[in-house]
Amino acid sequence: MADLRNYQNRSTYSGAQSGALIDEGLRAYMLKVYNLMALGLAITGAAAYGTFALAVSNPAFAQLIFVSPLKWVVMLAPVGLVFFLSYRIHKMSVAAAQTTFWIYAALMGLSLSSIFLVYTGQSIVQTFFITAAAFGGLSLYGYTTKRSLSGMGSFLIMGLFGLIIASIVNIFLQSSAVQFAISVIGVLVFAGLTAYDTQRIKEMYFDQDDVSVMGRKAIMGALQLYLDFINLFLFLLQLFGNRNN
Repeated sequence: MADLRNYQNRSTYSGAQSGALIDEGLRAYMLKVYNLMALGLAITGAAAYGTFALAVSNPAFAQLIFVSPLKWVVMLAPVGLVFFLSYRIHKMSVAAAQTTFWIYAALMGLSLSSIFLVYTGQSIVQTFFITAAAFGGLSLYGYTTKRSLSGMGSFLIMGLFGLIIASIVNIFLQSSAVQFAISVIGVLVFAGLTAYDTQRIKEMYFDQDDVSVMGRKAIMGALQLYLDFINLFLFLLQLFGNRNN
């Protein structure tokens, strides 16, 4: 009887110890995801402002990057690279995948530099901090909630495709009312995706993964949250940003 009690005590201790190790590993994994995302945003911000500053001081560069046909390459290059990373990451080393993510973040900054031409610097900064606060709360909800968000995710993905189609159509319509509706729906969709993606990234964690698999998962998680943040920021900026005169 005493041996049985000792075995039960050892089993309980072993289970608690295993659970603690998993929790510690999960926290380290999520911290890496957030750190990668934050560094990606920092690279994007530096690239965007640096490109704008160079354009202001060099009219020839401004003409090249904002007016010439090269602007389409600047706009579409990040799209191509994000698809490349998404489909090839499982065959890449962690170092190569991380480098690709940094390049993507820099290209995105180059693409977003034009927002400094459209909106005031103050409204860009204010919107960034509003986005950061909203993103933090939504991601925390996705991380801590016990409720499955998978059903909501399917609805949000459909909403995302609807947004893309509506945005393409409005390129030709040039309707301010349609653009306002797109911005409102965009904020709601990416607010929901922030919580949904956070929960999904958390559920992707598996304590038996090797270092390379865990590293690639963290990079993909960072990319997903980075995209949620950027899109949430852009839609909020369209709604509340003050335009330059």
